[in-house]
Amino acid sequence: MNLPSNLKYSASHEWVKVEGDLVVVGITDFAQKELGDLVFINLPNLDDEVSAGEPFADVESVKAVSDIISPVSGVVAEVNEELLDKPELINDNAYEAWIIKVKNAAGMENLLSAEQYNDLISKEG
Repeated sequence: MNLPSNLKYSASHEWVKVEGDLVVVGITDFAQKELGDLVFINLPNLDDEVSAGEPFADVESVKAVSDIISPVSGVVAEVNEELLDKPELINDNAYEAWIIKVKNAAGMENLLSAEQYNDLISKEG
């Protein structure tokens, strides 16, 4: 399982990377494998507020529709609109296909390290 150690993780299977004053959010490799082939993504709008623990988007796979839960609170600064036409980019490389970038992010202290996240998913798998 690919778990970059420079990222933080949420128990709901999102990853977080700090880039300057923005926080980049995507879903983990584990999550995309569990979902299967993604065929659609519903993204938030710029300047939408996101709250840690609350859905901010959803993805549709050949199996089901699943909420994407925000790992942090803040304001959407950027949206990866390329995913609207190519949601499968998440399947191709979950850690390159970011979903949103958040400004004024709060709640980073509640996230898991790669090791802690690996422990979590090894119990689920």
